[in-house]
Amino acid sequence: MIRATGRRTPLYGFLLADAISLSGTRVSMIAIPWLVLTTTGSAAQTGLVAFAEMLPLVVVQALAGPVIDRLGARRVAITCDLLSMVVVGLIPLLHLARALSFPVLLGLVALGGGLRGPGDGAKHAFVPALSAHAEVPLERATGLASAVERTASFAGAAIAGALVAFAGSANALIVDALSFGLCAAVFAWSTSAMRAERVDERPVGTTYVQELSEGWTFLRKDPVLVSMSSMVAVTNLLDLAFSAVLLPVWIRDNGYSVGVLGAYFATWAAASAVGSVVAAWAATRLPRFHVYLWSFVITGIPRFLLLALGVPWWIVIGSCLVGGFASGFLNPILGAVMYERIPAAVMGRVSTISNALCWSLMPFGALLGGLMSDGFGVTAALLVTGAAYLVATMAPLAVPSFRHFDKPAAPRLEEGELTPAEKSA
Repeated sequence: MIRATGRRTPLYGFLLADAISLSGTRVSMIAIPWLVLTTTGSAAQTGLVAFAEMLPLVVVQALAGPVIDRLGARRVAITCDLLSMVVVGLIPLLHLARALSFPVLLGLVALGGGLRGPGDGAKHAFVPALSAHAEVPLERATGLASAVERTASFAGAAIAGALVAFAGSANALIVDALSFGLCAAVFAWSTSAMRAERVDERPVGTTYVQELSEGWTFLRKDPVLVSMSSMVAVTNLLDLAFSAVLLPVWIRDNGYSVGVLGAYFATWAAASAVGSVVAAWAATRLPRFHVYLWSFVITGIPRFLLLALGVPWWIVIGSCLVGGFASGFLNPILGAVMYERIPAAVMGRVSTISNALCWSLMPFGALLGGLMSDGFGVTAALLVTGAAYLVATMAPLAVPSFRHFDKPAAPRLEEGELTPAEKSA
């Protein structure tokens, strides 16, 4: 028992660090859009800020894989969190100094996104090593990580609503900045026992570009990863249009306060955390394909329709209990499938590209939501995005590769085994 507990310290520390960071990030996800929306009154500018964050996040994450494999996921994650603390902290400081113009805000948000990309990618790439070190199944590790993510989102949303209401949007970002620093400290301490574990050295005769190309080639030749990443890319596009623009605009247009926005995210995240816990407990016994399909259906179209129909806010909040619970099953399945199919020697290269593909359309989600809301009204925008979401969630029924979710994954490379690029070098 003592040995098992000691081996799981890095995993538990990682989960705690992730909870701290995600809680702070949830504050910024509410504070920054609300700051722009209330100061400019423009849904399009609100979408532009989200675009400025998401585009560098996706691009840098896609390019960071070889660096993560060379330097180690642990080192990259800690460094990016420390730098993010500085960048995010500049926003409230400049606001207090009355030097936070809209272009400056865009620049800081873009820089923060560029740091989050490799930081998040490194943390995702570190999960298989944590799972192996703790001697727990991947489904359980990804389920616990998803449960922590949802719980942190719940806590962060509740904190954000209160902070923005009483301290102001810019001042609330101080919490986000501090969370990055605390996350780096907890992560560094709890995983110190793993810092001496093998880090892939740069293969002789290969360059950064060759290693990056190897990651793309591996991903492109795996139809399951391609189908999964492409579907999630579309749903993420629509999710961001909803959460960053359409939902805040609907709340403002109906005369509700920012507290309703915080309550929505908090309720959804709390229900999703419960769903993730159930998924972590039962994941090894569940049929992945059917759970994945129906969870996406339940979590998708209903939220768009309810807002378009103009139902009272308490019904909208209540619907989060069902949709949020269903969404809790998605990340454990997605994570387990991805980690099973990617060899350890190229985990950084392939997982960051896969994650970047999943996020690739998100920069345009907020822009799309803002332009549609300003051009056609929030109700029409909700109906269009909801219909698109329904089409995307039906993709697993038409694409055969999704059926391989329930089949054994390809064998992983053993410790020290050469990748195809290394063998040919």
